[in-house]
Amino acid sequence: MIRNGHGEAGGAKRPGPRARRAVRVWCDGCYDMVHYGHSNQLRQARAMGDRLIVGVHTDEEIAKHKGPPVFTQEERYKMVQAIKWVDEVVPAAPYVTTLETLDKYSCDFCVHGNDITLTVDGRDTYEEVKQAGRYRECKRTQGVSTTDLVGRMLLVTKAHHSSQEMSSEYREYADSFGKGPEGRNPWTGVSQFLQTSQKIIQFASGKEPQPGETVIYVAGAFDLFHIGHVDFLEKVYGLAERPYVIAGLHFDQEVNHYKGKNYPIMNLHERTLSVLACRYVSEVVIGAPYSVTAELLDHFKVDLVCHGKTEIVPDKDGSDPYEEPKRRGIFCQVDSGNDLTTDLIVQRIIKNRLEYEARNQKKEAKELAFQEAMRRQEVQPERESDCDF
Repeated sequence: MIRNGHGEAGGAKRPGPRARRAVRVWCDGCYDMVHYGHSNQLRQARAMGDRLIVGVHTDEEIAKHKGPPVFTQEERYKMVQAIKWVDEVVPAAPYVTTLETLDKYSCDFCVHGNDITLTVDGRDTYEEVKQAGRYRECKRTQGVSTTDLVGRMLLVTKAHHSSQEMSSEYREYADSFGKGPEGRNPWTGVSQFLQTSQKIIQFASGKEPQPGETVIYVAGAFDLFHIGHVDFLEKVYGLAERPYVIAGLHFDQEVNHYKGKNYPIMNLHERTLSVLACRYVSEVVIGAPYSVTAELLDHFKVDLVCHGKTEIVPDKDGSDPYEEPKRRGIFCQVDSGNDLTTDLIVQRIIKNRLEYEARNQKKEAKELAFQEAMRRQEVQPERESDCDF
C-alpha cells in the first residue's frame, strides 16, 4: 500500500480524537491514461467519507479483461498517488470488487461512476458489493474518456480543440471505431466538455501563498497530463521547504504553434482541470503568456522559475521565453529523471493501434450483451406470469 504524505486531500479536516470513526471509502480501476474524469470521480468519492483508498489493477488483469493498457502498472500507481484527493493507493487490486477486499482495507463502501464495468465474461464487477449494500455511485464526467483520447491521438486532426468541421477521415473513422451500445457515437469531434466556474472551484484549492512560502512558477502545455509531468512537478515541489507551485498553461493556439501536428490533444479547459488535480500544484494560470514576463513575475511575486530538460523553443520573435527570470537569477532547469513526453505516448498508441481498436470493440460488445441480458431479466417476470403452472 502506498500512502500519500502531502497534507489533507482537498482541504478536508480529519476527525478529532473524540469524533466519530473515520469513514474509509474504496475506489478501484485501471486508471490508464488518467484524465480529469478520473480525478473528478475520485474527488466525488473523497467527499463521501474521510479517507479515500484507491486500488489499481495490474497490467495482466487489464489485458485479460479489457486489452493492453497504455501505461505500465508502476506508472499508473504513481499517477493515482499524485491526485490530491487520494489518501492511499493499493497496487495490484483485484479486478472484481469483493466484500473481502473492502474488509481487508477497512473500507465502509466502494464508489464507482454510473457506467458499466464488466469482466471478460460479461459479469458486473461490482455485483457482490451492490447486493450487500456497500456500493455508492457518483456522476460520470461528460465529454471525456480514455477511448476518446486514444481516438484524438490516432487521427492527425485539430478538430478536438478547434471549431473547424470534422475532416472526412475523422468522421469515417469515428463512425467505424466505436459507436455506443445505443448506436450513439461517443467520439467528440470537438470536445463535448463544457468548462464552468463551479468545476474550477471544485478542483482548485482556493489557497493563496502564505508568508514564508516559496512561490515557484512553471509553464507549458501539460498536455495529456502524464507521469512525466508528475515526476517533474514532484521534483519542483521538493525544491523548497514550503513550496507554492503555480503552473502556467499556454493557449491551444500557442501550443499548436510550437508543437504542431494535432497538438494539444486536450484543450485548455481540459488541461486546466488535469493540472489542478495534482497534489504538487497550488494554482494554475489559464492561458499564460509564452514568454515569462516581468509583469507576471511581479504580479505573482515569483521566487523561482523552473523548466524541465525538454527543448526551450524560442518565442515567435526569436527571443528566449525565459530571458527575464534568467536576468533576475531565478531560473532553474530541473531534471525529473523521466524522459516521457506527450509525443512518446502518442507513439505508444500508434504502435499498438490495432490492439486498441480491438480493445474498444470488445468493450462495446460486452456492454451490448450486458444490456441485453438486463433487458431480458426485466421482462422475465411478465413472461412467467403468463405461464400456466
